Amino acid sequence: MWIIVITTLATVCYISTSVNMKTMITKLGTFLLLASWCTAVHAAGGATPPPKLDWSFKGPFGVFDRAQLKRGWQVYNEVCSGCHSINQIYYRHLEQIGYSADEVKKLASEAEIPAGPNEDGETHEDGEVIVRAGKPFDKIKMPFQNDAAARAANNGALPPDLSLTTKAHPAGVDYISAVLTGYKDPPSGYKMNEGMYYNAFYAGKQIAMPNPLSDGAVEYVDGTKASAQQMAVDVSAFLAWAAEPEMEDRKRLGIKIILFLIVLTSLLYALKRRIWSDVH
Repeated sequence: MWIIVITTLATVCYISTSVNMKTMITKLGTFLLLASWCTAVHAAGGATPPPKLDWSFKGPFGVFDRAQLKRGWQVYNEVCSGCHSINQIYYRHLEQIGYSADEVKKLASEAEIPAGPNEDGETHEDGEVIVRAGKPFDKIKMPFQNDAAARAANNGALPPDLSLTTKAHPAGVDYISAVLTGYKDPPSGYKMNEGMYYNAFYAGKQIAMPNPLSDGAVEYVDGTKASAQQMAVDVSAFLAWAAEPEMEDRKRLGIKIILFLIVLTSLLYALKRRIWSDVH
């Protein structure tokens, strides 16, 4: 692929020596578009572009749907947390998505958190890590003690932390939702690597993670029907919040600043007209 790009560049350079500047610029622009397209295709690994969904939090006035975030937390907690961490989020942060302080305490207490050294300076007892009930000030429980344990439990693959996963791909939350629903049988004759699963939206179309979602895998507290599609959308929205829990505050501040600048500009313009009125 890159041989084609380099060859095209050399051709453009050669042609540009015998044409006027306008033609040269046109050809150079065409080359840059071609190079960008080739780079995008190479980065995507032939993956199908994810469909764009209508998210409540998109746009300058968008806000998170608290009911959806709570469902997303439920999917993460009951399905995803067995392999993936979100180590930038603490239990106390769950109050931001609609849980009360008492509910957060209860959710945290259900997790077993490493207690750290005891009075004798020991972190293990009878070969097991000493644990305690979680508190709101604790980070969300890690599924594994370290990367080695994570790889050992996942056939050598290291499940990524999901704290910023919606920021790690250009398509963001649309990509996460698409990958979670993109599992299917590979096309006839398609060669699959051992231990991999076909996913149309994943780069390379082969992913080490088995399909985590199936209809009814979670029983939503609010009574929403837990289809695989619904769970994928809900947990994707939750991960979008986890990547940027201050997003709504940032948007509100931005709107206030814009309004302030509009008022300030109006006042300065009126002042300018007043000062220069005698001159004109």
